[in-house]
Amino acid sequence: MHVHAYRDCELALRCARRGLSLGLLMLLLWSGPATASPGFISAQNVTRVGRLDLEGGGMVHVKGALAAVGHMGPPWATTLLDVADPTRPRILSRIEVRPGTHSHKARICGSTLAINVESFGGGGDGTAGLALFDISDPLRPRATAFYRTGGSGVHRFQLDCARKLVYAGGGAEGFQTDITLIIDIGDPTRPREVGRWEGPGESRAAGERPAVSGAAVRTHHPLRLGDRLYVSLWTHGFAILDISDPAQPRLVSHVNDHEGGSAPTHTALPVGHEILGKKWLIVFDEEMGGGDPPAFMRVYDITDERRPLPAATFHVPKDPSGKTGGRFGAHQPHEHVGPDNLVYAAWFSGGLRVIDLSDPYHPREVGHYIPRPASGERYAQSNDLFVDERGFIYLIDRIRGFDILRFKGAAGR
Repeated sequence: MHVHAYRDCELALRCARRGLSLGLLMLLLWSGPATASPGFISAQNVTRVGRLDLEGGGMVHVKGALAAVGHMGPPWATTLLDVADPTRPRILSRIEVRPGTHSHKARICGSTLAINVESFGGGGDGTAGLALFDISDPLRPRATAFYRTGGSGVHRFQLDCARKLVYAGGGAEGFQTDITLIIDIGDPTRPREVGRWEGPGESRAAGERPAVSGAAVRTHHPLRLGDRLYVSLWTHGFAILDISDPAQPRLVSHVNDHEGGSAPTHTALPVGHEILGKKWLIVFDEEMGGGDPPAFMRVYDITDERRPLPAATFHVPKDPSGKTGGRFGAHQPHEHVGPDNLVYAAWFSGGLRVIDLSDPYHPREVGHYIPRPASGERYAQSNDLFVDERGFIYLIDRIRGFDILRFKGAAGR
């Protein structure tokens, strides 16, 4: 993978040679590729702070003033951005994609950047897995290790910075589909697998077959809270695993809520505090296009984690103006629910939705923001988001566009 850096010092030197003023120089440095406001389709209690005309992304992750965007396809794997001034985000450096793969997920832990490398589009040498970079100088990311997983590589993952563990849905030799992998990156030059878990019917090497024809269990996205791992299983709902010993993940419970052929489960997000004296799990399905009803959010009472109980659902009605059609429905939430009980969610052509979970039996929307689509596109495709410690919301479109937003709060909360 090659790295491209945007070096302010080089631009400064060129400007000095041409006699440009300091004011113009600063304008050039900070404007970057940001463009004039394209406006929005609809907004409630959410304002836009900044925007960058950036290639489409599958994920955005922010630590302090540094943001990492994993791109959907070539030529870029990852872009590192300076978001110290959220009104003027600017590109610091870019990592080129490996041939025949995409790296649409990226996470930061200190000076380590982790990105997935998943087979995509054909070609290449078939190498796939997880790539690590040293970003102590974000202008010059430096590759430190590549962990080959087998199969199609890593899809989505969580980076547990405190424990230096990666929880991933990824391929492995001898398996039908992605399984749950636990990878130790304590030494970022020598990542190693420390544990794995697979669902029923996944082991091709053992001669197993999917329990349902054409719908094998597949780990999509594991998320840790405490010594539990909450694993979305695509067309087989979700599982709760005990990972008090990461080398021996153990099934606590499994809920398959897809008997009716609904959209596959994308993310199972645990709430880190009790609400109304109970524990909760927020489950997001992924809209694949044309769903009836479109994919939505589910709420489960997991006070007794051995018997998760459905408590509520949350749907977003389509805009009657026809501006939110196509792939319209749930996708991915910000992976933390704070003490304000707000769930921030990317809803494809439905943009950003802000959902109040203070009454988990009756979740209600308190804000939204639907960006205008990329040039030549009919609909926006809000794919992923992150909310930083300052309260800024970073929303990435899978086609094109990167918006920085702020929730203004809602009356009656």
